[in-house]
Amino acid sequence: MLLAVDIGNTNITIGLFRAGVLTATRRAATRGRASADELELLLDGLLRLDDASFADVSGISCASVVPALTEAIEAIATRRDRPLVVATAGTVPLAVRTDRPQEAGADRLVNALAAARLYGTPAVVVFGTATTLDCVAADGAYVGGAIAPGLELGLEALAARTAKLPRIELRTPDRAIGRDTVSAMQSGTIFGYQALAAGLLARVRRELADAAGIAPADVKAILTGGLSAAPWARAIEGVDAIDPDLTLKGLAILHAEVSGGEPLKLGLPGGAPG
Repeated sequence: MLLAVDIGNTNITIGLFRAGVLTATRRAATRGRASADELELLLDGLLRLDDASFADVSGISCASVVPALTEAIEAIATRRDRPLVVATAGTVPLAVRTDRPQEAGADRLVNALAAARLYGTPAVVVFGTATTLDCVAADGAYVGGAIAPGLELGLEALAARTAKLPRIELRTPDRAIGRDTVSAMQSGTIFGYQALAAGLLARVRRELADAAGIAPADVKAILTGGLSAAPWARAIEGVDAIDPDLTLKGLAILHAEVSGGEPLKLGLPGGAPG
């Protein structure tokens, strides 16, 4: 069994792959200062929710944007004597054509790999606590993207930096012109986020299309991450596919291509072998 671990700033998400098929996913809040022992207890507890344990794990594939927890999972893999693949610009089998490849986030590279392998190129992936767009050129290279403040970050800032604006439920309002404070905040937050994401997506799509000599509509756009399950997120204009587990699938693809593990059998287009 492959254990895929996506360590983000907000959540740690794990996926269990058996014979190349994603069989279970679990999520917990990230504690950036957790020790290796604490992280191991967390992972073991999440595994047990699906009647599994570290004894069932034959390999680990990890993308982490929290350096302290990267070190912790490396220590766990060493202690448990399990092979570990950590996603970096040096390990992900993609050309990285940015000014500073070493600064590219591991999750961004893994998402780009999954988008290229599962949906084709050129492609754009939209995800994250911050609103992140990552671009894959027609030849499969990661070429950068855009980062904007995310919806929930914006809501937290509004509540924290203003005296009278409350924390609100994320619900799509009936109209853009709010008639009270809550509906006005919902309108500005949700409709504003949709417009921001759609506008950025349209621009990067045009740039990728121009570079490839194709129409913008031929550039694949994939929405992923926890927010991709929200109804208002699904209404973002220009999205071709919604794949909440894209990062975990990318980690399975990384493991298969780097370590010769089980190829991913979930979501391959056109009946590609898995």
